[in-house]
Amino acid sequence: MTPDTAPEPTTPRLLVLRALGLGDLLAGVPALRALRRAYPRHELVLAAPAELEPVAAATGAVDRLLPASAPGRGVPRSLDWSGPPPDVAVDLHGNGPPSHRLLMGLRPLKLLAFAHPDTPEIDGPPWYAEEHERDRWCRLLQAYGIDADPGDLRLPRPHTASPAPGAVVLHPGAGCRGGGVRAGQAQVARV
Repeated sequence: MTPDTAPEPTTPRLLVLRALGLGDLLAGVPALRALRRAYPRHELVLAAPAELEPVAAATGAVDRLLPASAPGRGVPRSLDWSGPPPDVAVDLHGNGPPSHRLLMGLRPLKLLAFAHPDTPEIDGPPWYAEEHERDRWCRLLQAYGIDADPGDLRLPRPHTASPAPGAVVLHPGAGCRGGGVRAGQAQVARV
């Protein structure tokens, strides 16, 4: 083949499953940035709810958002993935096995995920239920030789002026102690 007839090289793709809410995406920012540094030539595709696209872009780590969601904290039934299998898939959604199986169904060349007895083919690190999310996802990547800093979570200041200067945003999250958003407005308003 001559250079004139050689096919265009394809960009390797890295798929990250994090199809949860805003707080979950923010807790995953250090891991997303670590993946960006570890795989600088890959297109980093984040499978997450479509409404999180602006936040995903603000991380500076994500090249493209693949819309994906499920009711509650469930795992999407499928992903609208096209083309060849991902070169790397990373399960930042949970500890499996549904999220493992979803990603394994795409036949990635490499899958980074926590170990689970129902998916013995994944030789990942153990899952610790009480571990903080940022630490958990960074530890997962570290187990695969990827340097990850749980403190790397700041987002850049927006370029546009705030519609509410001086305002402070609190995001209690659905799972925080005391009920979070499940506690209702009266509980959250006391803060």
